[in-house]
Amino acid sequence: MIIDYIFNAFSKFSYADVIDIFLLFVIFYYLLLLIKGTRSYQIAVGLLSILILAIVADLLNLTAFSLILSNFSTYLIIAIIVLFQDDLRAVLAEIGSKLRTRYSKAAQSEVEEEIINTVVALSLAKIGAIIAIEREIKVKNYVNRPVKIDAVVDKDLLLTIFTPGSPLHDGAVVISKDRIEVARCFFQLPPLLEFTPGGGTRHLAAIGITQQTDCIAVVVSEETGKISMAVGGQLIRGLDREGLKNRLKHYNV
Repeated sequence: MIIDYIFNAFSKFSYADVIDIFLLFVIFYYLLLLIKGTRSYQIAVGLLSILILAIVADLLNLTAFSLILSNFSTYLIIAIIVLFQDDLRAVLAEIGSKLRTRYSKAAQSEVEEEIINTVVALSLAKIGAIIAIEREIKVKNYVNRPVKIDAVVDKDLLLTIFTPGSPLHDGAVVISKDRIEVARCFFQLPPLLEFTPGGGTRHLAAIGITQQTDCIAVVVSEETGKISMAVGGQLIRGLDREGLKNRLKHYNV
């Protein structure tokens, strides 16, 4: 019976159905890649398992089980929106970034060089810092108590901001395009259970802001001087000048 049902379903397939299925597959695959390694990934796997059970129950005519799962599916769309709101926002931002024309490559390269030189200098001096490099989602909408700077990205200015004793040294700097937009920013921290040993509040803040937005956060440890980068809620540790440069180019900063 099941084989006949499957055969009948496939016999009615058209080219439009094949394209439809392919596009859905691409979308779901892309979504899974974006959320892989996060808490949302585990939730997605659980929801997918429920969907598979629902299909099997329907094919085997398991009435009671199918009834329970069908009632559950009524609230599935709302559950997806609530549980995956941050990931959906990241997906939309990623799509928008592909369609939007970025500022000139020359300006981009110059800003990148200023950031790298600043971070390396801070690392050698073991001065703690966090620099959030904005992409499509406005980072300043997710910060507390920022101080507006609105200045060209410059190594000397960044070093002055992060110098211990400076009124602005505590907190993060947000860079938007070729401008230092705000300083002394404080980001919402993620749940402690997501944090791995070997870092401090700056690393937590970097993870938190990259979970909420699509920005890149570069961190310098005050204790060790080591350079780390957070992207998509994941922390990449132990970067040197070349490693940082390659990562920034990879993410098209």
